[in-house]
Amino acid sequence: EKVMDGGEITEEEAKKLIRTKDEDTMLLLAMADKIRQKFNGNAVDFCAIINARSGHCQENCKFCAQSSFHQTDSPRYGFVDPEPMLEAAEEAHRNGVTGFGLVAAWKGLSEGPMLDEVCQRFEELKRQGKVRPDASLGLIRSQRVADRLKEAGEECYNHNLETSRRFFPEQCTTHTYDERLQTIRHLKNAGIKICSGGILGLGESREDRVDLAFSLREAGADFVPINVLNPIPGTPYEGNEPLSVLEILKTIACFRLILPRQEILLAGGRA
Repeated sequence: EKVMDGGEITEEEAKKLIRTKDEDTMLLLAMADKIRQKFNGNAVDFCAIINARSGHCQENCKFCAQSSFHQTDSPRYGFVDPEPMLEAAEEAHRNGVTGFGLVAAWKGLSEGPMLDEVCQRFEELKRQGKVRPDASLGLIRSQRVADRLKEAGEECYNHNLETSRRFFPEQCTTHTYDERLQTIRHLKNAGIKICSGGILGLGESREDRVDLAFSLREAGADFVPINVLNPIPGTPYEGNEPLSVLEILKTIACFRLILPRQEILLAGGRA
């Protein structure tokens, strides 16, 4: 009732909710659904990505198949040419997709030839006019880079916080949580919408998931993708036990109570 009336739940309340017993989960889901209907309606948006550069990433995120620290079967190739990108955008458009993201496995973007090439791709997507140009291109360390992306036509940027601040150093040691938050601030200052969420099933606690949701609320995320870990052979998490369906649904419901107005996306594309 507090959320439906425009209020916010506290962290203490959320941490009680995420410990809801399995037999009471349907009530929690029903409450979350009422909040969704009030603030988000019944429309479902689709977004798609093209892997614009694959492999060789110098970050050591434990969940990622494209990290150079792990031995996986992930393909490796350089930055995508215009033609296959535009073909993929056309196909996405035909399938009812509105947002189309360029995703690259690297540390991030700095000023220089690579930024110029990325901006050219956004300009090409904008001229094509079929989809909303989005991206997930790692850390942004200067306001000028974020401003360049906006000028080139980029509208939404995905940069996940992945998990709670407490648990993040268990996932990655080659950059920090604060660097991710600074990236989001640069992009927001440029007028770019923020898509930021995390991954369930890394070994985090339920309280970590709640802390992530509150961090996303504080950071001002517009879209919140919730990924469920796909344990990839060759990564440190290849043997992680999958979460139960009820545990996943319970977490999504709590995210909805914490983030009533955001678009919450089920991401990852895997059953």
